[in-house]
Amino acid sequence: MKASNDRGHERRLVCSIAGALVSLALCGAALAAEAGALPPLTAPATSAEYPGKVIWAELVTPDLAASERFYGGLLGWTFTPLRLGKTDYALATADGIPVAGLIGRPLPQGEQRQPAWLPFLSVANAAQADQAVTSRGGRVLLAPHTYANRGEQAVFADPQGAVFAVLHSTSGDPPDTLAAPGEWIWSVLMTRDPAAEIDFYQTIFGLQPVDVPDEGPQRHVVIASNGFARGAINPLPSEGSQRHPHWLEFVRVSNVADSVQMAMALGARVVVTPRIDRHGGQLAVITDPAGAPLGLLEWTNAAEREAK
Repeated sequence: MKASNDRGHERRLVCSIAGALVSLALCGAALAAEAGALPPLTAPATSAEYPGKVIWAELVTPDLAASERFYGGLLGWTFTPLRLGKTDYALATADGIPVAGLIGRPLPQGEQRQPAWLPFLSVANAAQADQAVTSRGGRVLLAPHTYANRGEQAVFADPQGAVFAVLHSTSGDPPDTLAAPGEWIWSVLMTRDPAAEIDFYQTIFGLQPVDVPDEGPQRHVVIASNGFARGAINPLPSEGSQRHPHWLEFVRVSNVADSVQMAMALGARVVVTPRIDRHGGQLAVITDPAGAPLGLLEWTNAAEREAK
């Protein structure tokens, strides 16, 4: 497979991602009434807050059992089934640490929609974030609400349409250390106007931009808080007509090449073949068997990803 073909396929995937995330937000509204069954993010509780850090993620999938087999086989996640009202929910843990939630929701007959991971970014106050989002041109998809054991969360779309969630964890945020294999390590926002998005996310989370030297004319920016890089804001490819701003989440793996081979054996499709990224890690992008995009990042440097 050629990398150019991989990127072309990635562009074709993007348009349907937004619709799937809106569906996830609406599913979250239905789940909210039963969210008291969800465990706290950290135990014992702390007061740690790391604004802009991805501390949780959720996925609506048409085949929950198949998704558990895939992510368990690929990332070593283990799952605890939860029946929340009429919703089938699986709590995913990595070495006993809660990292994600999978929601089983079969698609209506004849409907086609690509699943996508929804990132939850740490925020000090979801209600204040709501006001900031709307004042800066964003949209509220799921209004702020406090859920027992978990905290206050909401789901928004930024001014360019990229969907994300916020969470103020009442048990504190997970430790701000280098992610272990199987944990979220990096986020990339693909967007039409990076400069405008930088201003938006800086307002909401206090994320600071750090420009990354690049040989091309486009701007690539790392976003950081508390001295640690949280992710990047990159321009969407200029080619093609089906483009929609979106977040892409990366999980740390021990070996990208091995993980890609495992993912393919489990039914995944490779979107971006393994390559070295501009920060020195090895990365790849796949879609799971149901079509949800996922980044894989091999980070062998013993040092934490500090913002330089």
